[in-house]
Amino acid sequence: MRAVSAIDSVYQRFFKRYLFRFDAEYAHRLTLRALSMMPPFTPPRARPELAIKLWGTDFSNPIGLAAGMDKDAVAIRAWETIGFGFAELGTITPRPQAGNEVPRVWRIPERRALINRLGFPSEGMEAVAPRISRMRKAGISLRLGLNFGPNSDTPPDAVAADYTALMERLGPLADFIVINVSSPNTPGLRNWQSPEKMSELFAAMLGKSGESEHPVLVKISPDLERNELFRICETALEIGVDGIVACNTSVAREALGVSSPHPGGLSGRPLTIRARELIRDIHTHTRGKIPIIGVGGVATAEDAWLHIRAGASMVELYTALIYEGPGVVERITAGLADLLRRNGFRSIGEAVGIDR
Repeated sequence: MRAVSAIDSVYQRFFKRYLFRFDAEYAHRLTLRALSMMPPFTPPRARPELAIKLWGTDFSNPIGLAAGMDKDAVAIRAWETIGFGFAELGTITPRPQAGNEVPRVWRIPERRALINRLGFPSEGMEAVAPRISRMRKAGISLRLGLNFGPNSDTPPDAVAADYTALMERLGPLADFIVINVSSPNTPGLRNWQSPEKMSELFAAMLGKSGESEHPVLVKISPDLERNELFRICETALEIGVDGIVACNTSVAREALGVSSPHPGGLSGRPLTIRARELIRDIHTHTRGKIPIIGVGGVATAEDAWLHIRAGASMVELYTALIYEGPGVVERITAGLADLLRRNGFRSIGEAVGIDR
């Protein structure tokens, strides 16, 4: 914990002020470069009451890194050192691609939010695979989710083949897999959230057996109408989806009280309530049969706690790291352990969905 405290102090006192002078994406690249060179430190002490088991896998705590922060798996060791229970890496595409034109990331400091229209910049699966393999061989304990997306120039009739290629190449390296069909920054991608398209996609990825050796989750949009969401939930139950990540960034910014001229998806504090509503609706409609990873506006222990009570088995954050610093993870885990004790629970699992 001393190492994390020292890193957080440096970030808050010096590094954050320096980074915020630059374009948001350039600052992101500088941060990842620094984190990729971080020497191995002992992670913060595990809190047994925060441990949770999903899909037959033990997670030391339910706080994860959301996809988008480490798209190319360059700072895996740092996420373990900071204290995450897991990290969702990506979005990873089959072939390298640059993504959308810059500028494409903007801060909204007064709302503790970001807007991005990145469009899946990725070094590609062949660059990512050896990095993950090296970390596995080095004996990291951090659980890894891999987030997959198609290349932007892939024609619609070949999108399923992109996901299948990613499954075959990277699936064996993952603790779980997330199928990203909800980014607002890749034209046509959200069409794959429809029940018909989702069934087609999973049939192609899983092949004749209809099964995967690793849990396969789907990441959905916060901008779905309730009837659309419920149809997706029913389809997920029918085809055996192992989990739902709720949710991606939002383009319904006015509804979330944010006005901005910048195009792209909104993340951060304005998404907190919407994400929680989505989590609760999914948990209720599926009767708790599908594990949920809750994403959106998590910056405090209370945020994580209320997402969990709404139905999330685990939660993820990304934007909070930028505004609150790396110490936010330890503050959330410590606060979450305290909330469990104060509310009379012995484990995270006991609290999942109790506000349904």
